[in-house]
Amino acid sequence: MADRIAVVGSNMVDLVTYVERMPNRGETLEAPDFVQGFGGKGANQAVAAARLGAEVAMVTCVGDDLFGPRTRQNLAHNGIDVTHVRTVEGAPSGVAPIFVEPDGENAILIVKGANAHLSGKDIEAAADTLKGSDAILLQLEVPLQTVYDAVAFGAKHGIQTILNPAPAHPDLDLSKLDGLDWFCPNESELAMLSGMPTDTDDAVLAAARSLIARGIRNVIVTLGGRGARLITADDVTQIAPVTVDPVDTTGAGDAFIGSFARFLSGGAAPEEALTRAARYAAHSITGRGTQSSYTDAAGFEAFCRELGEG
Repeated sequence: MADRIAVVGSNMVDLVTYVERMPNRGETLEAPDFVQGFGGKGANQAVAAARLGAEVAMVTCVGDDLFGPRTRQNLAHNGIDVTHVRTVEGAPSGVAPIFVEPDGENAILIVKGANAHLSGKDIEAAADTLKGSDAILLQLEVPLQTVYDAVAFGAKHGIQTILNPAPAHPDLDLSKLDGLDWFCPNESELAMLSGMPTDTDDAVLAAARSLIARGIRNVIVTLGGRGARLITADDVTQIAPVTVDPVDTTGAGDAFIGSFARFLSGGAAPEEALTRAARYAAHSITGRGTQSSYTDAAGFEAFCRELGEG
């Protein structure tokens, strides 16, 4: 049986504009290209895990606009269980205008829309599905109380929980994450949540350890071109970066988290799961778009062979 992952989180419709440069305030520029796709951190991570062979269920909310049915169809097309995708009457679907520069770097705005309506009641409605999962995967594009409720549910029922605290929220209460297994920020999110600098490896370690002192068990910090670090109270494991020619970095963090959840739930040791996740994220930035850049298991293994890493 495949590993089973439940994603309690967000979905968005990505509105991606490729620009030669970002406009200045009050300036109008012509952009060379535009693409509409599907995104949202929760949905992205769900798609990455599903394409790598996990059985994935999504607990999320969509609007009653034109984007809602299309989002549901996209999830189902990717093999994701949409039983607990709820339509919120009178609410728009979440959208994410994204601007991508020639070097692949991006700037993103998000409008939560229906995602703001995801609640503990949705977790209760999906209880049987959640109880049958190997992991519950979470992000911060939904209400914080919903995240706290999902972590508590996982702890109560012995299900490992993974939280990607993105986008970072200054009001996140670490004391309400008791029982969380994996906390996965990038360096800017770590800086905001810890209130400490993260501009050097030593600073990253100190900031992560400050969260551990407040009750977090395992901190995984993604560092872009510097790889990642798995930090516990007693140890630090460095995950080497994978060098590729970037085309579009949009969604790379979600590729990393979603694939990490799949590899970990599939029985890989944490270091192996993180190493493979780094490769999967690297592959994702060699293509355009978010979910459209996520390869399947066969494509990923071929990429690993090209790297000479098997």
